[in-house]
Amino acid sequence: MNIGTPLTSSPTRDPSRDGLATSRADEAARVRPDDIAYPKAVIELKDVSKTFDTRQGKVQALDRVSLSIRPNEFVCLLGPSGCGKSTVLSMLAALNRPSAGSVTIDGRSADDARKENKIGLVFQDAVLLPWRTVEENIALPLEVLKVARTERASRIKAALNLVRLEGFEHCFPHELSGGMRQRLGIARALSFNPRVLLMDEPFGALDAITRDKMSIELLQIWERQQKTVVFVTHSIAEAAFLSDRVVVMSPRPGRIAAVIDNPLPRPRTFDVRDTPEFLVLQKRLRQHLSEG
Repeated sequence: MNIGTPLTSSPTRDPSRDGLATSRADEAARVRPDDIAYPKAVIELKDVSKTFDTRQGKVQALDRVSLSIRPNEFVCLLGPSGCGKSTVLSMLAALNRPSAGSVTIDGRSADDARKENKIGLVFQDAVLLPWRTVEENIALPLEVLKVARTERASRIKAALNLVRLEGFEHCFPHELSGGMRQRLGIARALSFNPRVLLMDEPFGALDAITRDKMSIELLQIWERQQKTVVFVTHSIAEAAFLSDRVVVMSPRPGRIAAVIDNPLPRPRTFDVRDTPEFLVLQKRLRQHLSEG
C-alpha cells in the first residue's frame, strides 16, 4: 500500500465522551486501572515488568504494567523522567524484552511484528545519515527491505509529499532546520507503511515555536494516515493536545497511575488550548501525576 493513500477509518469514539464530566461515576469510567482492555486491540501489554542489571545492582523499571491500545488510536505515555515510558516503547519496538509478562502486536510477539515490518520508530534525535540526501535517507529502510526500485521511487515521493519536504530531495541533513529533520525522520519511519508508529519524545530537542508547529503537522499526518501511535512525552500540554488517551505513569518502578480519555474534539487547532475543557484536562493530568 502506498503510504500517501489516505485511510478513511478512524478511532471509534463514544459520543458521551465529548464533554468533561465531573461526577464520580463518569470519573471512574474515564480513569481506568492497569487491567484496562478493549476488544480488537493492536497492542497488548499484560503484567509487564522489567528489571535491569546495573553495576549498582538490580533496578526495577516497570512493575506489572497492563494496557490495550486500539487500532488507529493516538496514545500518549506521560510521566516524569525515569518512570519507564521509554522502556515501554523499547519493548514495543523489540529493542528490549520484558522480565515478566507479555507484549504483543496484532496478537504476535514484538519480535515478530518487527520482522514483519509493522513498527516504525521515531527518536528524539532524527538519527539521519549525514552523508545521505533527504530522499536517500527515506530510501534506506526500503533498500533494506529490497523494495523494487520503481516502487521505491513512488514511496519516496509519497513520503516527501506527506511531510511537505518536496523540493528538498537532494539536500543533506545539515542543510535542514530542526523541524525539517524531524519531519524527515517521520517520513522515513512511514516509508514502508508500518502498522504502528512509536515516537520517543520526538520534539523534545526543538524550540517551543517549532515544537508547536510540529505538533500540528504530526496531527495532520496522523489524520491522513491513521496509524496506531504511541507517543512518549513529559509535557502535560503536549499529551493533552495530541492524544486520544493519556496513560499517566508513576515514578520508578513505573506503574500505570491512570488512563484518561481525551474528550477534546478533532480535528484540533491551537485554539483548543484556550478552552476551559483543555485547562480542566491539564489540571486532571497534573493531579494524577502528583498523586502517582
